[in-house]
Formats: sequence, C-alpha cells, structure tokens
Amino acid sequence: MDIRLRHDALVRSLRRTGSTTVAALAREVGASRRTVLRDLSALRDQGYVIHADVGRGGGLQLDPRSVQTTARLSVPEVFALLLSVAAMRAAGNLPFSDLADAGLARIEKALPPDKVKDLRAFLDCLHVGRLSPEQDLSDMGRMDPALLSAFETAFLRRQLLRFAYRDAKGRPSQREVEPQAMLILPPLWYLVAWDPARDDFRQFRMDRIRTPEAVEGTTFRRRHVPFEADVCPFSDLRR
Repeated sequence: MDIRLRHDALVRSLRRTGSTTVAALAREVGASRRTVLRDLSALRDQGYVIHADVGRGGGLQLDPRSVQTTARLSVPEVFALLLSVAAMRAAGNLPFSDLADAGLARIEKALPPDKVKDLRAFLDCLHVGRLSPEQDLSDMGRMDPALLSAFETAFLRRQLLRFAYRDAKGRPSQREVEPQAMLILPPLWYLVAWDPARDDFRQFRMDRIRTPEAVEGTTFRRRHVPFEADVCPFSDLRR
C-alpha cells in the first residue's frame, strides 16, 4: 500500500472506530508501528487533530471536527474532476456550474507549479462533443480504473500506450499506440491515438480498453488531431 492510500486508510479507521491503538492501526494497514507513527505525524501536519492518551495501552482519537487543510490531490485526480464536470456540462445536466468552476479553480491553484504545467498539458488534449442519437449504447461497459493513470504517464512522458482492445464486433486485439487526445461524447469516452501499425488516427472506446500500460523506452511526437466541427476543446467549454 503506497503512502497516500495508507494515509486515507488510517483516517477512515480513526473515523470509524472512535478510539484505537497504534498497534491496531499497524495491523489494519499492514505496516510497522514506526511507519504508522510517522504517518500520524504527517496527518497532523496536514491539519488532522489526533489525540493520544498517555500510557502503555493509550488510545488514539481523531477529533471529528478536524479536516485536512492542505491539498493532496494529484494531477490525475484533479483531471478526473475536470473530466467529470466537462462531461456533465456537455450533456447539459450540470447544476450550479459557476460554483463547480470556482471550486475547481481553487483546487488548481493549490497545485505546485510543476503539477499545474502537467494539468494544463492534460487539458490541452481534452475535447468534448455530443454523441449521435443513433449510437448503440447497449454494450457500454465500465472503464478500467488503471486507464487514466496509464494515459497520464504515456501522454506526459510521450510514451506509447499498450492495451488489450475489443472492437464493436467483440474481436480482441493487442494495440500499441501514440496517445494524442481524449474525446468525451457523453456517455461515451474515447482515446484518440495515432496507430503506427495502421499509419493513421484511431479512436478507441475507453470502456473497451483493458490492462493499459505505458511502454518504457518508447517515444513519439505530438500530432494535430483533425476533430469534427462540432467538437470543441475543453478550454472553450470553460469560458
């Protein structure tokens, strides 16, 4: 379990149990007592108020009124929030859009400069449009949760993206492509990529992609993606 997941697990456990011990927390997250003590110190630095009773069997309690005061969102997490807002806005069902935009702007401002640069690169690749009413949605499935992280790595590092794919007729294939953009046509999401094997652009429905991974040691160049006239960049949608 990485440090972010472990911190989240510790906070959930403290909220759930009311009172617990370092030893119990260590067993729950599969870490050493020393690691948990460091984690608790880090959580206090982030704004959580964690009380500790003195003594051999002393317990730990999280003040229910305490909240995290420092932003820990990663670029993919902020990007996922922006994607969700874009999808709802494109579908015409985003209430309180001004408040949503204001909240997202605050989150963006909390990111360090290098992460802001990555986020802007992400947003530049995002395009939104409307799905044809004739599109068949009967086979729409869930997206692989690893896809966004793999896309982030491949896109920002300009590495090829490898994945297993199932086409509209259910035929499986292994693909290795250059990720160039993401296209949202609610409720469908597409990866737009240059396919070296076909020497052309291809759109891959993201719910049909499985086991995505960035390919180490590869590189590619950015290409201009020819979108249809009714597809707009995400930046235009935020104005």
